[in-house]
Amino acid sequence: QVQLSESGGGLVQTGDSLRLSCRVSGRTFDWYTMGWFRQAPGKEREFVASINRDGGSVSYADAVKGRFTISRVNAEKTVYLQLNSLQPADTALYYCARAYAVSSRVYLQRHEYDFWGQGTQVTVSS
Repeated sequence: QVQLSESGGGLVQTGDSLRLSCRVSGRTFDWYTMGWFRQAPGKEREFVASINRDGGSVSYADAVKGRFTISRVNAEKTVYLQLNSLQPADTALYYCARAYAVSSRVYLQRHEYDFWGQGTQVTVSS
């Protein structure tokens, strides 16, 4: 069974930075696209970023483009999300997820991911 474990969240001020990490168990980490999603209170879970299996292709939601950076280190079975210039609107529970299919493309839709972590909370105060 694949398990995903996020870390790195916290309480920060507007303009600060955070680096989220997601460690994945299992032997096939480098076969799959990985993604980050977030869910604010009372809102739907939304796409944040995706990175394909070799890191050569990435995609971002418009709301985070230019501020967030997704990366991965396959040897460490870890995917990262660097969050810069944080704003109160970025406050949410951040989840990492593994894509459902072995592919070299990025995926943007929630239903295209089948394994999820428990989430790490990011809170940005104004």
